[in-house]
Amino acid sequence: MLKKFVVHLWANKNFGWRMARICVLLGACLLGYVMLFEDSFIYFPSKYPEGVWEREPTRAREGQIVAGIEDVQLTAADGVRLHGWYCTPRVGRAGGAFEPVEARTTLLYLHGNGGNISHRYDFINELVRLPLNVLIIDYRGYGKSEGRPSEEGLYMDARAAWDYLTTARGVPASQVVIFGKSLGGAIGVDLATKVEACGLVVQSSFTSIADMAGEVLPFVPTFVIRTKMDSLSKIASVSCPKLFIHSQADEIIPYRLGRRLFDAARPPKQFYEVKGAPHNLTNEIGGAPYYEALRAFINSSCNAELR
Repeated sequence: MLKKFVVHLWANKNFGWRMARICVLLGACLLGYVMLFEDSFIYFPSKYPEGVWEREPTRAREGQIVAGIEDVQLTAADGVRLHGWYCTPRVGRAGGAFEPVEARTTLLYLHGNGGNISHRYDFINELVRLPLNVLIIDYRGYGKSEGRPSEEGLYMDARAAWDYLTTARGVPASQVVIFGKSLGGAIGVDLATKVEACGLVVQSSFTSIADMAGEVLPFVPTFVIRTKMDSLSKIASVSCPKLFIHSQADEIIPYRLGRRLFDAARPPKQFYEVKGAPHNLTNEIGGAPYYEALRAFINSSCNAELR
């Protein structure tokens, strides 16, 4: 049957050419669609009022450390206004009052490609207990920030957050750790090539957008993808201490991409594997050992004294 069908196609050249033209047209339409809507495959922002924004507790148990939240407004180099939270540790005292907890080190938190900062509150609450100050921003187009996300735009947003910490807040660069999760890992790597942070944490991240596209859209040639986020070509120029965190159970960003990025980095560097953790549950599954690994890295990299 197959032989007869092939012979029929060969004999009917007009039909064969029509089919070829249809296939080419469909392929061109598919590539055009991917190019036109590329950003929608990469960024999944939740705009305000999506999320839970009334997060700051008014009371706490005695001895309980919680995050105090201060709204901050930043402006990127191109004039886009951004919103973030500056979070500091506070401990509950008798009667429900709060008392500040000293934290010498500040973590600049660059989140992933979905949601907004309000979805990261539980993780922030764990970070401040190390204790750390935490600055988390929403990229342009996310949460309460203006604009629309783009690769160069997100790089500018991260730089605006760095400048806010080191200039407006007066935090020494030697006491700032850059923490990038998933897509934020690529933003963090880019920022770390331009500034002198005391440490860089890259959690559940990738080598490049082209490599990720090869995983989720293998039929799309990489030359049509405009967004690069090529951490692999940048990581060797990051001189500060680096901690890479990933899980083989990550169902979104393959573990091998995280390992490849680690292998391309130059010392000082560490790799910490969290067993059995899906992409968005790394810290929950990792539990106390995960936070101890963070604490140890920050202590050694920033000469901190996290308890």
